[in-house]
Amino acid sequence: MKVYIVTGTTSGIGLELATQLVEAGHTVYGIARRENDIAHHRYHHILLDLAETSKLADVMDEIIKGTSLEADSFTLINNAGMIEPIGMVGEIDSELMVKSIAVNLTAPMALTGAFINALSEKELTKKVIQISSGAGRKGYEGWSSYCASKAGLDRFTEAVSLEELKKPNGVRLVSVAPGIIDTNMQGEIRQSTADEFPLVERFKEYKASGQLSTAQDVASKLIAFFESDQFDTAEVLADLRNL
Repeated sequence: MKVYIVTGTTSGIGLELATQLVEAGHTVYGIARRENDIAHHRYHHILLDLAETSKLADVMDEIIKGTSLEADSFTLINNAGMIEPIGMVGEIDSELMVKSIAVNLTAPMALTGAFINALSEKELTKKVIQISSGAGRKGYEGWSSYCASKAGLDRFTEAVSLEELKKPNGVRLVSVAPGIIDTNMQGEIRQSTADEFPLVERFKEYKASGQLSTAQDVASKLIAFFESDQFDTAEVLADLRNL
């Protein structure tokens, strides 16, 4: 039995990942702050705001303890993220900046750490996929918090990967930038003003000209990647469009 733990399964890539993995016969635990419409005996929904980072280690422990006897592999997919606050530093809400770092960076760090700890004595396949962004590899005006959190996620993944490579049965980690996708986050970006995000018209054009990938297609490509042998040899920082 393959067990997948996916964050942000209310909509977008997370919802598609959970749906497609369940349909493929796998067991999926979804962590999100809102409900979704997946009704299947192999899907288990955990209602939790990822900004409540102090609760994440206990949640991970409960998932793994409840399934470890039947599982032959565990995969954690840190997918959840938030683009807010959009705007110039000095003008944006500092509380939203803190929440952005909590959801985009602290939560994946905490979940990854708890995942590694809970499975440290298990000799089975263990994978972590971080859903990163091109914004973590290049700065954009108006996205300072988002860029900082995704860059931090990439560096964190690189560092932990080095640690795990020294272990006889360590966790394999990859941080994947999935490209530009037609999700609720893109809708939020298009609602920005030019003062908040100077490239807003470019992102409106992406939508108008059909340049956005669908969440369904991206989820399918991600699953094909991390279930293939290519995952084991991929660079720690990867771009889905180049795989």
